[in-house]
Amino acid sequence: MTNPDRLSYPAHRLSVPRSARYHLLGERRGADEIWVVLHGYSQLASTFLRWFEPVARPGRLIVAPEALSRAYFDEGGARRVGASWMTKEDREAEIEDYVRYLDALADELIGSIPPLPRLEVHGFSQGAATASRWVAYGRYAVSRLVLWGGTVPPDIDLERMRSHLRDGKVVVAVGDRDQFVTAEQVRNERARLLGLNLNLDVRQFTGGHVVDRSTLVAIA
Repeated sequence: MTNPDRLSYPAHRLSVPRSARYHLLGERRGADEIWVVLHGYSQLASTFLRWFEPVARPGRLIVAPEALSRAYFDEGGARRVGASWMTKEDREAEIEDYVRYLDALADELIGSIPPLPRLEVHGFSQGAATASRWVAYGRYAVSRLVLWGGTVPPDIDLERMRSHLRDGKVVVAVGDRDQFVTAEQVRNERARLLGLNLNLDVRQFTGGHVVDRSTLVAIA
């Protein structure tokens, strides 16, 4: 008998319109700076945006897009809804989809705010990889890339990423008790990025896998 798990059929693709959700902290009118902040695996954009309330100010628009794939997640015996940027299944198509999505969001926000505001990108955990890929493969140059509890994916085109960083500014912020990013990974990332003459700032804070409030305020 044929093992159904081994059956393989050719894949076909169809592009379809769909709705994407994002949340804003601050006012579009008069904004001279836009932060695009990308949540981590299983989070929702609305709750993730609350972490950035301490750095809200007039003239700074903070935008939290929500990943396109939602699912139920078990937490403490209860089910809740969260979102994910991608999985290993059909990963190249998912990366292409979210890069197009974030470009379209930037088109809408930046096109409505003359003159061109400063653009900064923050990514947390899975969102750090998403942020890195968007900076590398998207259409927009950004002033600074901030990675919280995450690093640049190993398969990314670093030269292309650097070309989209106006001043080559990358911040890697990791807690000393982060269960997903080790001290060795941070050391390796420092060596890898400094080798490209990037303006790298590594911030270690006391804590775990979070966007740390005091570090965020210092960065802002």
